[in-house]
Amino acid sequence: MPKKLTFDTLKSRVKAGEIDTILVCLVDMQGRLMGKRFVAQHFVDSAYEETHCCNYLLATDLDMATPDGYASTSWQSGYGDYVMKPDLDTLRPVPWLEGTAMVICDVLDHHTHAPVPHSPRAVLKKQLARLDALGFDAAMATELEFFLFEKSYDDIRKSGFRDLAPISGYNEDYHIFQTTKEEHVMRPIRNHLYAAGIPVENSKGEAEAGQEELNIKYDAPLNCADHHTIAKHAIKEIAWQNGHAATFLPKWHHERVGSSSHIHQSLWKDGKSAFYDPDAPHGMSDLMRQYMAGLIKYAPDVTYFLAPYVNSYKRFQKGTFAPTGTVWSIDNRTAGFRLCGENTKSVRVECRVGGSDLNPYLAMATQLAAGIAGIEEKLKLQPPLTGDAYENSGGAQLPATLRDAMVTLKGSDMLRAALGDDVVDHYYRCAEWEQDDFDRVVTDYEIARGFEKA
Repeated sequence: MPKKLTFDTLKSRVKAGEIDTILVCLVDMQGRLMGKRFVAQHFVDSAYEETHCCNYLLATDLDMATPDGYASTSWQSGYGDYVMKPDLDTLRPVPWLEGTAMVICDVLDHHTHAPVPHSPRAVLKKQLARLDALGFDAAMATELEFFLFEKSYDDIRKSGFRDLAPISGYNEDYHIFQTTKEEHVMRPIRNHLYAAGIPVENSKGEAEAGQEELNIKYDAPLNCADHHTIAKHAIKEIAWQNGHAATFLPKWHHERVGSSSHIHQSLWKDGKSAFYDPDAPHGMSDLMRQYMAGLIKYAPDVTYFLAPYVNSYKRFQKGTFAPTGTVWSIDNRTAGFRLCGENTKSVRVECRVGGSDLNPYLAMATQLAAGIAGIEEKLKLQPPLTGDAYENSGGAQLPATLRDAMVTLKGSDMLRAALGDDVVDHYYRCAEWEQDDFDRVVTDYEIARGFEKA
């Protein structure tokens, strides 16, 4: 396994002049790294204990606008501070940036030093505490799909994001020759992340021109979410360093395949899979069946956390490997939930709903909340679907738009009990602002379609 940094090792490397900069980061609502660059000596002398940031960092949109309507912060309350508390277990080198290390922070209330409940790491930690109280651990893995483009971010932005050209000219799914031509980007992504303590397993071409997939070994959920977030950040920086752009937009063109972020998950007890029963059909224990039934019952409730933007829902199209229904199946990529590792100790469920734009902390937290609800309610799992799930859904449909998903989120008794009313209301306001912001914009599609013909 790759190794991270201990604090003692960091101090030694700072003293030796090998590291002079520390990225001190929190994870925002959108799953991005936000924070400060510290002089390394100052960090190891004192700033490792805490630093501060404005509390609007957990109440902004993608453009860093500060909309009203949040109970936690506002112009009226003066936009005070949060405490950023470095989690020294997350210390790691950043090999793609010279002389740099990184640490991820928990976000605390400035006055009480209690965790800020709507902070993505706190949301996930709360569900892990619930799982621990039931006597279980979880193992999770997320797949990262994204597109690489010929041009740089600056060139694409200056062109108005038009005439986008992927880095390759044809579908490169598992294609070795085409991905060889992309190794000047993908090789440093794999190797630098591994050197940063992230257990990268492989990369491959995905099912479209310029589409890539990076796979990271499963881990405890908090580690998995940290790995996902850092990898996403690194992919963008390394692509930029090499004169290219990478995007995690789920659907950048209506004629192109979308990008997903599937979540693999299983529960464990005393070092053994609690999902595996060798004497049960498909190797699925009763606990696994209850957990999966919870995922399916509450899939509409948690869809917002798997698809948080207007664009996220453009991915849910028939015949694209993106699901539209809440059914489960055995090794069938058309369903929303797929049983993997049938009849083996690695039996697990793969949620295929999430897009590449999800925040992994929130997505995994709400998957756990739904699964725990299935266990607590002792839900019964329906038989698996066979055949094409697009033609024979056999179950409920996922919310088709962000507007539908946010209404379902607001009315979810399960999520209000699991996350807290304040957290649900906070993220409902986030969704509401995204929808309102989109609704006021006139799109190129509308102008081209109706300018002459309307």
